[in-house]
Amino acid sequence: MTKQKSNPKEVEEITTCKVGEIVLPGQIVDAVGVKEANKKNQVIVGPGLRKIGDRIVASKCGVLREMNGKIFWVDALGKRYLPARGEGVVGIVTKKMGDYFKVDVRAADAALLHFLAFEGATKKNRPEVNVGDVVYGKMVVESTDMEPELVCINDEGRKTNMGVLSGGFVFRASLHLVRKILQRDCPLLPSLGSAFNYESAIGMNGVIWVKSQDPVSTIAVSNAILSAETMTPEELTTFCANLR
Repeated sequence: MTKQKSNPKEVEEITTCKVGEIVLPGQIVDAVGVKEANKKNQVIVGPGLRKIGDRIVASKCGVLREMNGKIFWVDALGKRYLPARGEGVVGIVTKKMGDYFKVDVRAADAALLHFLAFEGATKKNRPEVNVGDVVYGKMVVESTDMEPELVCINDEGRKTNMGVLSGGFVFRASLHLVRKILQRDCPLLPSLGSAFNYESAIGMNGVIWVKSQDPVSTIAVSNAILSAETMTPEELTTFCANLR
C-alpha cells in the first residue's frame, strides 16, 4: 500500500478562510490585504486569533470579523469574559481592600480599581464607592500573570460617562449579543432611543446597565435588548421599524 503525499498548496487552500465565513481552530486567516498588512506589523489581532510566524491562525470556532482592514477577530459564542485592554466593562464592587476595590467583571479574576482612578480623586477627597455599587470603567491592565485593572477616567483624567452608576437595572447578556448591538450598522439602540427616554451602559463583558423614567420602560428596554440575540438582520430591522 502506497502513501500519497499531499500538496502543501492544496492543504493551505482548504484551511484558509475569509471575513464573514465560519472558522475553525487551526484555520489560516486569508482576508483581503491581511498578508501585506501583517508583514508590515499593521494587523491588530483580536480574540479568537493568534499570530504564528507570518500567519494569523484562528484559535476559536466562530465567524471571522474585521474592522478597517486592520483589526481582525473571531465572533464566537462565549460565557466567560477575557479582559482586553481598552474595553469598556460594567462591574459590581464586591470588596474594599486598602486603596483598591475589587470589581466582579465576569472574568476568571476580579478586577482591581484604585480609588485614585476617578476624576478629581485625591488622598483627602476619596470617591464614594461602596460594596454592591455598579461601576462602568475601562480595562488598562490585562495579563495572564496579573489581575485585571480598571480605571474610570480617560487618558486626560476625565470621567467621560464612566464611574459609579446610580439606580437603574443590571442584567447579563451573552458576549455575542453585546458585540452584535454595538456594531455601527445595528439599528437597535438608536431605535430604542427614539421610543424610550433611557440611559444605558453596555460592557464588553456582557453586563448591561439600563435606567429609564419608570420601571415599565426599563423592563421594556431590557427585554428588547435580550430578544435581539436570536433575530436575523432582517427581523431586527423590522423590529426596530415597529419601535419607531
